[in-house]
Amino acid sequence: MTLAPHSLIAGSSELGGGDELVARRAADGAVLEPAFRSNTAEELELAVQAAHDAFDVYRATSPADRAAFLERIATEIEADKDEIIARAHEETGLPVARLTGEVGRTTGQLRLFAKVVAEGGWQGARIDEALPDRTPLPRADIRQRKIPLGPVAVFGASNFPLAFSTAGGDTASALASGSPVIVKAHSGHLGTASLVGHAIARAVEASGLPSGVFSQLFGSGRVIGQGLVADPRIKAVGFTGSRSGGLALVRIAQQRAEPIPVYAEMSSVNPVFVLPAALAADPGKVAADYVGSLTLGSGQFCTNPGIVLVPGGDAGDAFLREVGERIAQANGQTMLTHGIGDAYREGVAEREASGATVVARGQGDPAANAPAPIVFSEAVEAFGEALEGEIFGAAGLVLRYDDADQLREFAEQLEGQLTATVLATDDDTDDARALLPVLERKVGRILFNGWPTGVEVGYSMVHGGPYPATSDARSTSVGALAIERFLRPVAYQDVPDALLPEALRDANEWGVPRLVEGRIQLPSGY
Repeated sequence: MTLAPHSLIAGSSELGGGDELVARRAADGAVLEPAFRSNTAEELELAVQAAHDAFDVYRATSPADRAAFLERIATEIEADKDEIIARAHEETGLPVARLTGEVGRTTGQLRLFAKVVAEGGWQGARIDEALPDRTPLPRADIRQRKIPLGPVAVFGASNFPLAFSTAGGDTASALASGSPVIVKAHSGHLGTASLVGHAIARAVEASGLPSGVFSQLFGSGRVIGQGLVADPRIKAVGFTGSRSGGLALVRIAQQRAEPIPVYAEMSSVNPVFVLPAALAADPGKVAADYVGSLTLGSGQFCTNPGIVLVPGGDAGDAFLREVGERIAQANGQTMLTHGIGDAYREGVAEREASGATVVARGQGDPAANAPAPIVFSEAVEAFGEALEGEIFGAAGLVLRYDDADQLREFAEQLEGQLTATVLATDDDTDDARALLPVLERKVGRILFNGWPTGVEVGYSMVHGGPYPATSDARSTSVGALAIERFLRPVAYQDVPDALLPEALRDANEWGVPRLVEGRIQLPSGY
């Protein structure tokens, strides 16, 4: 399709009525055509009211119809993928191969949620049948299912213009739950957002759904972002971004007359614990794998290994030498925006000012917004406030330890994280066993003998973690369980069968699995 610089308000593709917005090429900051305009508070009102009006109709759709809708979104995105990838490459500087994979991830998670919806277990159907003859008191017929919360506001992410943005995991899981979605597009990839948003709008229309099921707005965090979260008709928020941005939304949501959940993924340094035998086996390979993970995508991953702990001694020295050689030869890569590049340089300067030792620095290219990768090193006991913050980009910190007790002490003082990684052999089993209970309390995903960059989309993945990695450690933003964020349980007591929702009627017309008297009951052919 031809790129239109239009917001989408309940199916209506219109140029916003506010100030002009410009999209920029990530590498050199050049303005990209066409010109966009921000939306006004009045246009936000139209989008939110349309979502509110669409809610009851949309949530009543059958699992088959909703699954077909999610499949249709994936098909519409694929139809425009060449144009989407080309525009995203200009706006973000991400390589075409990476963006091609991200299109596949985006459509793949839409199709995953189509399967989740069709399977029906997400409805949480439970039945306790009436016991009129029970003594001393009879029991009523009580049935339970989960219903969607209502319209959801989703904030596009800077580092994943597709998989965590307009049609990303938050949007896919919210739509799967039966909740209409209003996306605030990220300012760093306005054209990409527009192309993907129009693909979703086509799917809404082709599926015969109310147009208010999906809208996408452009504009500032103050007018559009804060306005969405504060609106009483919005019932939940999905956000991926900085800690300051996420906490600002949490405060607005908590100050409402009716507080709502904000599922914010914010910051993480994703520590990697390299145990002695694992390092001694091949310090050069560990170093090569570390540098590869650290510099992948210019380090612009929420699971980037920001801290690596290695033992002192000869193996640790060999590891650092290899890291230094590889980093010195590494070239910086174009960062997503000039603002992100500037923040990276400031973070590196602050760490240098703290006195941390520079192991090596790579080659930067200011003209391409590609700052140099860098690795610092300190003793683990020197770790403190000056070193604990996340630097978003290819900046690593290697901490040297003397014994396993120091590893556990370090883990205990950690903030909440998305991931923790353990590199270990059979000879490290005792140390790993002692470390695991601490890591379970600190992170959402524990990896063994791998590297944290890369998040599989499936039924078992957790992409979340204790604060400040996320604002709510009970949830995940990736994987099938993400649908649970936008659902709540409702019980039905002695409601006539004809008035019960389909999932709870005796006939089970939708064929969903149910927990009947505490036993799983699967429909025929399940």
